[in-house]
Amino acid sequence: MNFDFSLLLFIALVATGGLWLLDKLLLKPRRQPPRKPSLAVEYAASFFPVLLIVFIIRSFLYEPFQIPSKSMLPTLQVGDFILVDKFSYGLRLPLTGTQIIPIGQPQRGDLMVFTPPGDNRYFIKRVIGLPGDQIRLRAHQIWVNGEPQPREQLETLTWRLAYSTELWQETTGETTHATQVRNPPGLWSRSGDYQVPPGHYFMLGDNRDNSSDSRTWGPVPESNIVGKAVAIWMHWKDWGLPSFSRAGKIE
Repeated sequence: MNFDFSLLLFIALVATGGLWLLDKLLLKPRRQPPRKPSLAVEYAASFFPVLLIVFIIRSFLYEPFQIPSKSMLPTLQVGDFILVDKFSYGLRLPLTGTQIIPIGQPQRGDLMVFTPPGDNRYFIKRVIGLPGDQIRLRAHQIWVNGEPQPREQLETLTWRLAYSTELWQETTGETTHATQVRNPPGLWSRSGDYQVPPGHYFMLGDNRDNSSDSRTWGPVPESNIVGKAVAIWMHWKDWGLPSFSRAGKIE
């Protein structure tokens, strides 16, 4: 989720809107005798309202993203197209992400899209720690403020006798969801104690041994929030036809 389509859309909006406004205020009154505007102006006048509607929807209502990695398996698969709610966590200015109208706050267990500290790429992870929380990780067990988070093993999948993948059902806040871990532990498997600062959130991938998350780059500041992932609307990899079999609400 690295391509900054929002910036490209904003540039196109400013270009078409600026050209349309320039023609309306300056060029049109000077055309003598009255003539048709140039082809560029006609295109700008046609595309500007469409781009404006798309920009408003993507900036303040819903924005689509594609899942590029395995860090959220088994919840999200590579090639899933998700819909991100842009207003559940408050209305924010486009591009800057500055909150202008507070509406709600991330809840423990939410799937949240954001940019990590010091990185302008979009990530999606699960909210584990809220501001002020104390998080403890030990052998894939999570404690929040001293309370172990309920989990139950579902099954174990063995791969060529080299390692196995364990599927778990975990409850985070009020959300029950699936996670997976690797045995023996993988590169990103880490234990530790973490204090979540005010105005920050501790994020983990559901694929606990194959996820770069707050264990690596720390808690995410509130200003880096993009929105809440609420649904899968399509699945499409680089080959084949798109599928809608996975379409539905995200847990």
